[in-house]
Amino acid sequence: MSGGYLRGASFGDFRCSATRESNLNKADMINIVREQTNSTKAAATSAVDALFDSMAKNLKKDGALSIAGFGGFKVTKRAARTGRNPQTGEKIKIKASKSVRFRPAKALKDSLGKR
Repeated sequence: MSGGYLRGASFGDFRCSATRESNLNKADMINIVREQTNSTKAAATSAVDALFDSMAKNLKKDGALSIAGFGGFKVTKRAARTGRNPQTGEKIKIKASKSVRFRPAKALKDSLGKR
């Protein structure tokens, strides 16, 4: 059982009716929203897309996003650095970049239980 979700797993009032163990992907999320709201697949797709779009816009604008009880996302900067091509061993320059980090809220960590 590798880091996936299980049939009947829950977080708060959320219930997952997935029939397989795997990582949750966008299609699974759309199906969960559709089931939980008794809506059409098109409406659920629109809702999930709107959520992701608003999260991305907020991260780009403010550099951070916090969802109470779930966790926070923060844009971090990575400095330019020198790396190595693993096939040839030659040195390469890696450009500076931005990445997003996630820090889970205490409520989310507590809901996962102890190992």
